[in-house]
Amino acid sequence: MARATWFCIDIECSGPVPALYDMLSLGAVVVTDTGQGPRIGAQLYVEIRPTAPRVDPDAMAVNGLDLDHLREVGLSLEEALRRLTAFVQENLLPGTEAVFVGHNAPFDWSFVSYAYHAHGMDNPFGYKALDTKAMSIGLLGIHWLDTNKETLHELLDLPEVEHEKVHRADYDAWYQAHILVGLLKAT
Repeated sequence: MARATWFCIDIECSGPVPALYDMLSLGAVVVTDTGQGPRIGAQLYVEIRPTAPRVDPDAMAVNGLDLDHLREVGLSLEEALRRLTAFVQENLLPGTEAVFVGHNAPFDWSFVSYAYHAHGMDNPFGYKALDTKAMSIGLLGIHWLDTNKETLHELLDLPEVEHEKVHRADYDAWYQAHILVGLLKAT
């Protein structure tokens, strides 16, 4: 049995760094391997009420989220984190550790980890994350600039990228789960 339960996570935010900008949405998709190869499983999606002092218009143009709508229907950040923790606990295979996986994990992990610590909550992923961009470089022997979803689609036989859904945290987490499965099968 694998020693890890992988949680592919993507966030959308209102700017480049935590604390000054908000994490506005989070998608998570579990990937497990019980001996028959990696499998994509349950999904989580939450939208989060903005509270940070700054908003970067370029970031908002990328994510397409509506701040007024999020102020009305978004969860508190603390509730979003409780839901993520519950999702991890519900989907963690016995005898494994939860591993945060991201496609450019340093960015997404920084927002998630900061949020847990800022709210005095335990981060179920600890202090480390698996970056599928770096993993792609090592496994596929490609350049960093070629670790985009379109190139990986060709190299790993992934689903077609649905461009109208890109930069939705739920879709991006789902697609990242496919990237992880493709890379795990390539090892």
